[in-house]
Amino acid sequence: MQLELSAAQTAFRATIDEFARTVVAPRAVAIDETGAFPLDVVQAAARHGLLGATVPRHWGGAGLDYLSYVLAIESIARASATVAVSLTVTNSLVAEVIAHAGRARQRDTWLRRLAAGEAIGAFALSEPDAGTDAANQQTRAVKTATGFHVTGRKVWVANAEVAAVAIVFASTRPGLRGQGVTAFLVPMDAPGITRTARADSLGVRGLGCMDLEFDVDVSEEQVVGGVDQGFRLAMWALQGGRVAIAAQALGIGEAAIAEAIAYAKTRQAFGQPIANFQAIQWMLADRATELEAARMLTWKAATLKDRQERITMEASMAKLAASEAAHRAADRALQILASAGYRRGSRVERLFRDVRATEIYQGTSEAQRMIIAGALLAQQA
Repeated sequence: MQLELSAAQTAFRATIDEFARTVVAPRAVAIDETGAFPLDVVQAAARHGLLGATVPRHWGGAGLDYLSYVLAIESIARASATVAVSLTVTNSLVAEVIAHAGRARQRDTWLRRLAAGEAIGAFALSEPDAGTDAANQQTRAVKTATGFHVTGRKVWVANAEVAAVAIVFASTRPGLRGQGVTAFLVPMDAPGITRTARADSLGVRGLGCMDLEFDVDVSEEQVVGGVDQGFRLAMWALQGGRVAIAAQALGIGEAAIAEAIAYAKTRQAFGQPIANFQAIQWMLADRATELEAARMLTWKAATLKDRQERITMEASMAKLAASEAAHRAADRALQILASAGYRRGSRVERLFRDVRATEIYQGTSEAQRMIIAGALLAQQA
């Protein structure tokens, strides 16, 4: 694996760093304080290719390799975790799925709109009893003369507040769990969809999460990837999504370490900067080392994503390592800043709240350990 970035990747990262610094970062506090979805910022990101990052150019995307996409998400997350994860949903969970398994008309209808920021995508998989146990889909799709009638409830659907289209998963063969799930591409203005605001969340506020109630008719043409093939497609999508969440976590962790270093160099105690004390130095050294190790796992997974169909174990390793390393980085940054960080409104306080979600959404840390262990045991069979 190449450990050095190409000239093109380095230049692209510099461009996104500048965008994150000048456009995203100035809005981060307001996004967190108001909880309002930053549609204008997300649409501005589209002008840099960040809403169709890995979608081929002939469908309107930027045609980037997966590592370049990961570099972009990491840069955006340093400025705003909310903007970063919103981009990952439209990219990894919607646009990439349509490009990978969509019908010609689905691609023609949606990919250019998504890449241009004219449409925002949502991924409706989670249900009250189908989180980690995603195969336990209670939303039903019953065959009709013209297609299917979909009924059920989805929860914590990111981007749903502004989404123009959602990939909706429903059971077409109840009782078969993952073997009988189908994915549907559903315009969010279709009759029979009710959006309900979620209760306020601890972090990544402004993500536009809503619960969705479906009582809607869909046609055969809205099936994505084949009838009864939806669960396999969802798991494929989550591999890319987990690599992107790993990148988001790295960005948050880096931001936390940067805040801790800046504070440690200026905060005086016992007549000298606290950065001179070994206790502080070791906190910084350990957390920076863990983040760098997680970055290598993330880059490896991103590189493999371009080369092979399945990266189940590599994606889970990247997400597990990056999310937990970033959590520890934010925790130690809060410790170093002490009372200066432990106040509502400090950047470290926001980072501490934001990073916690990376260990939960798109598969908890416990789920990632189950996936990794399952893959390891299968190798030894």
